[in-house]
Amino acid sequence: MQNAAPTPAKLSMNQVLLCGALIVTLSMGIRHGFGLWLQPITMERGWTRETFAFALAIQNIAWGAAGPFAGMLADRFGAFRVLLVGALLYALGLVLMALSTSGLAFTGSAGLLIGLAQSGTTYAIVYGVIGRNVAAEKRSWAMGVAAAAGSFGQFLMVPVENWLIAGTGWQNALFYLALAALLILPLAFGLREPKGQAVAGHQQSIGQALREAFGYRSFQLLMAGYFVCGFQVVFIGVHMPSYLKDHGLSPQVATYALALIGLFNVFGTYAAGTLGQRIPKRYLLSGIYALRSVAIVAFLLAPLTPMSVYIFSAVMGVLWLSTVPPTNAVVAQIFGVQHMSMLGGFVFFSHQIGSFLGVWLGGKLYDASGSYDIVWYLAVALGVGAALINLPVREGAIARPQLATP
Repeated sequence: MQNAAPTPAKLSMNQVLLCGALIVTLSMGIRHGFGLWLQPITMERGWTRETFAFALAIQNIAWGAAGPFAGMLADRFGAFRVLLVGALLYALGLVLMALSTSGLAFTGSAGLLIGLAQSGTTYAIVYGVIGRNVAAEKRSWAMGVAAAAGSFGQFLMVPVENWLIAGTGWQNALFYLALAALLILPLAFGLREPKGQAVAGHQQSIGQALREAFGYRSFQLLMAGYFVCGFQVVFIGVHMPSYLKDHGLSPQVATYALALIGLFNVFGTYAAGTLGQRIPKRYLLSGIYALRSVAIVAFLLAPLTPMSVYIFSAVMGVLWLSTVPPTNAVVAQIFGVQHMSMLGGFVFFSHQIGSFLGVWLGGKLYDASGSYDIVWYLAVALGVGAALINLPVREGAIARPQLATP
């Protein structure tokens, strides 16, 4: 009788969640407050809002475009190396962002470099490690924990960044954030997977995995829905501080609003991950997108006061990144975890195309019309569309022909 093959060594779930959550906290927390730099940078450099917005639009599209390749490398060689490079690029991008004196240089640093850094330090990379090291019955919950950590980073970092800008100036604040980004380096060791860790079951090449995914209708629908998610959250995250200041509210209201989004997103993402274990994820996603549109309409119709801003921020916070755990869990559920970081990267690329348009159109249409109204209306219409297109998603594992036994 032949001996059974040894079970591949895995990282402990607690270790993966702790280190992964802290990495996402730093990476997502730093970027969440970038809207606080819009007015001080554009005023000191004499740039238009479109210049700043275009750089962040490039950041989002670079993040999305590089995501699948970062995912391929993480799936093939492990997340550890990708995280190391991502952390170094993050710190370098923040330093050069502070030193940029032209729109082109700012686009290269705040846009391209930081976008590349985020592709190697955020959800797709961390979720790949979770998928390979956490049991399927706990996977959606674990992804919710990691997403909640990113949300806590938003809550934590926004007031810190506002305090740094006020106390040290916007340039020095970016230098301090560069040091914070380097903390990802030691945390990456906690996600260093054992050599030779294998994924059980059907083995695919990268080409086979891509052909299968892009030819599958539910994958296409998930990508389309995630596009809307990116459009909405990045437009609001970057432009809402300026929108509130334009309407006479104090800068502190914007700071508290972004912090509330981060705080309530902790609960929203954790709840989404937990609910994803109990109800069909397509219904969960559809409900999230529909409620976002309702929240935006209510915000635009209500009198604009600090209290209405805080209520809107709390509601949007619950819905903010709550799409992340169920979307990635569905990808793993359909296709398995062998190429999860790569496929998650492609889904996220669609998210970032939406992010690019949301942040860029916010600046472009504001400069053209003096108002953000058109982009708010677009965000509502897209949310309704996303609610509808997620309903037909099929969550079951894809049927594959059995490999021939040699």
